Amino acid sequence: MTETVLAGAVLGLGIFLLFRALFPPRPGLVTRLAALDQARAGEDVVRTPLVAPDEQVSAFRRALGLRLARFYLARGWEARSVRADLTLLGKSFEGFLATKVLLAVSGLFAFPLLVGWLALMGWGVSLHVPFWSALLVSAVFFLLPDAQIRRDAAVRRRDFRHAVGAFLDLVAMNLAGGRGVPEALLMAVSVGSPASGGSGSSGSAGPAGSNGSMADAAGSNWAMERIREALSNARIVGITPWQALGQLGDEINVDELRDLSAALGLVADDGAKVRTSLTARSATLRRRELAEIEGKAGERSQSMLVAQLLLCAGFVIFLSFPAAMKMLGS
Repeated sequence: MTETVLAGAVLGLGIFLLFRALFPPRPGLVTRLAALDQARAGEDVVRTPLVAPDEQVSAFRRALGLRLARFYLARGWEARSVRADLTLLGKSFEGFLATKVLLAVSGLFAFPLLVGWLALMGWGVSLHVPFWSALLVSAVFFLLPDAQIRRDAAVRRRDFRHAVGAFLDLVAMNLAGGRGVPEALLMAVSVGSPASGGSGSSGSAGPAGSNGSMADAAGSNWAMERIREALSNARIVGITPWQALGQLGDEINVDELRDLSAALGLVADDGAKVRTSLTARSATLRRRELAEIEGKAGERSQSMLVAQLLLCAGFVIFLSFPAAMKMLGS
């Protein structure tokens, strides 16, 4: 009975895939309405990202990912948070979707492996156990990339916010020096680049005294390079540098870049003086980062306290167990 059900399921899945290949679905209502709204607003349907992904994807994965991306687009599934995390990590959305599907398919191979192992051991277990186990493994494999992307993006976003705080200070200093907004942005991002960071102060500080600053610069150089790439591509796309910062903030989901874009837009359009505001925002970022570090340190202290209490309780049980057994035995 089970073999008949499985054969029917495989046959039905094959017929369904063949039907979808011969008659591809039309764009959904959500996609059409979104395209109509963007056309009314005078925006492009697909906005070119300012930062290209660094991931190298094979031809097979790229083709599979493009089909899955079209499937998402046809149903109006934007997945903004996932796209922002992938852009921050320098990975493509198509490669991510292809990885999820390939991992899910590889999880289904657990079914023949479990069936062969049960047959080899001689256990009379029905096929329901390996079948549902394979489905569970496939579901776990399908969700693993999401968990990994979310974890890595949280770490990178925290480092990016740290670099944005330093970038705000540099922009404020350049604005105070009388430079315009584009010149201030370019000068601020050039200070944090690897070329300028390595040639400016390498001869004055010793190796022991400059380890911390070198590690900090190495950790934030990739963020400065990401901002530099966005500012450089702004000229090609035809937008202003502060608009490029706002678009980059939307792509990687960093609110501080969006706020900086709005503040610099006020400087360029209305001539507002926001140097003090930028310095205050930088100080706020540092205070929030310090508060997050203190909060994590408090959580680790509490976990260590719980571990010590459990260890003490186990030690007390170890000491009192012989005496309790002797009293109960007598």
